[in-house]
Amino acid sequence: MSKAINVKSEVGRLDKVLLHRPGSELERITPDNREDMLVEDVLFLTNARKEHDAFAKTLQERGIEVVYLAELTASALATSDDAKFGFIDDLINQSGVFEGKYRGELVEHMHNLACGEVIDIAMAGLTVEEFGFGAGGLSRHMGRGESPFIIHPMPNLYFTRDPFCSIGNGVAISHMWSQVRNRETIFGKYIFAHHPDFVGQVDFNYYERHWSSYIEGGDILNLSPKVLAIGISQRTSADAIELLAKKIFSDANAEIRHILVFEIPKQRKCMHLDTVFTMIDKNKFLLYENIMENLRHAWVLGKKSNHGDFEVQDLTGKPLKKILEDYLGLDEAIIIRCGGNNPIAADREQWNDAANTLALAPGVVVTYDRNPVTNALLRESLGDDNVLEIASGELSRGRGGPRCMSMPLIRR
Repeated sequence: MSKAINVKSEVGRLDKVLLHRPGSELERITPDNREDMLVEDVLFLTNARKEHDAFAKTLQERGIEVVYLAELTASALATSDDAKFGFIDDLINQSGVFEGKYRGELVEHMHNLACGEVIDIAMAGLTVEEFGFGAGGLSRHMGRGESPFIIHPMPNLYFTRDPFCSIGNGVAISHMWSQVRNRETIFGKYIFAHHPDFVGQVDFNYYERHWSSYIEGGDILNLSPKVLAIGISQRTSADAIELLAKKIFSDANAEIRHILVFEIPKQRKCMHLDTVFTMIDKNKFLLYENIMENLRHAWVLGKKSNHGDFEVQDLTGKPLKKILEDYLGLDEAIIIRCGGNNPIAADREQWNDAANTLALAPGVVVTYDRNPVTNALLRESLGDDNVLEIASGELSRGRGGPRCMSMPLIRR
């Protein structure tokens, strides 16, 4: 079987990655709706695109194939009317458009659009005026008060790490913590079910988007072929981790034998494990000391059988460094602290995603340029040419760094 998904490391040479170039969905953010949209600020699309294009170019210059969410989904929907119409139904249902006559009009309208136009609406949303209901139509026809949207935009799409993630040769499609973002997982559902590059090529669906417990890709790290790390966080629950573990351990082809589980505070500033902890080389790790060196709780789930059985061992109180050495077979795990030993710099730079690095190869990482203390420490450890800084004045306002903005599909 072809391995359309092959990710068994955080630092192995990256060959193929999924991105989403920010689109007009960002221009739907206002001061009044930004909190509901889970966005920190009102972004300037022109500059966000320039920064994102520079990010993509940085990857491409290293020989990495970049594929884009919109194009992949449009190609998937173009394979059949069933795919296109199913996507439209899922989108409209999960946008809360239930009322008879006007739902019918909307469905008919979208059925007549090209696949690319359907994707544009899915991503950027659709307002009453754009659809032609007229002034005041939304409250009268859709029962949504004063909201201008029939279909809400998805401004977090450029964080492709979260809606689904690669695990070994399989994929887990998330059930997102917030309904605002949960519709993002529709794209993954149709890509893997219909796109010719993936249909029949992905070994296992490790998590299903309709399962009730929430889990997001930013909490899942492929530390080695045999070891995952997952965070219990604001956006990933313990129940979901157990469901994921059962699916992985019941796959006889999966190499994973241990899942390290770290509990982090349920706070906006550390919404996912990868905002406080990333792997940057075969034996080197970047972390935010305040959380990762003072873990609330830690466990390891160990595989017992191919039927999904596992045992749980409490690791609480054991130093993270020792946990990493024991389970990854390292002589020494080298720890680099975000912000160094300066607590003010650590807090500022963690907030600006200094700990959210993307490794392109062992010891080669992409970082945001707005974190000078952490980046200096990375250059000292990895070498000047191996720390690739990208501009981040706009992209960082969404609260996510280079790892958040990328979903590896193939690593060596």
